[in-house]
Amino acid sequence: MSVFESRRRARPLVVISVVALPLMAAEAFAADSVSVIVDQAKLMKLPEHVSTLVVGNPFIADVTLQPGGMVVVTGKGYGATNFVAMDRDGNILMDTQVQVEGPSEKLVTVYRGLARESYSCTPNCQRRITLGDGPEFFHSTIAQTDSLNTKVTVSAEKRLEKEGPR
Repeated sequence: MSVFESRRRARPLVVISVVALPLMAAEAFAADSVSVIVDQAKLMKLPEHVSTLVVGNPFIADVTLQPGGMVVVTGKGYGATNFVAMDRDGNILMDTQVQVEGPSEKLVTVYRGLARESYSCTPNCQRRITLGDGPEFFHSTIAQTDSLNTKVTVSAEKRLEKEGPR
């Protein structure tokens, strides 16, 4: 067999390996990573015997251990961090990357000069509090939400006083 024939036969293997390597790397990354949208949560199953969780940056994600070996991963801020699950002896059982992304579905972003406003459009657009919104929009939306929540709570308490528990 000549050198040229060997190269010609090896060429398809090189092409296959070049195509397959990124796919294998993506699968390996997917097994050791989780993506979550800011202000939302995902459930994950942990290996057995986890006793300690360490979160790299708790401003980006919160990870809470639940009964039955489950964790709740909550997106708190945009960016990437990780969490490490350890057993009682300090052995690392799992090291998982967490990517927190912004909402994209049914979200409309309006810029008024440099100030950003976010709206959730399902199908009518309503104010939505999103990290990065302009301070005036952000604080007025929070104030309205707090006012509404207070009124609902007071109304429910008055009803309970009047009618008693159901």
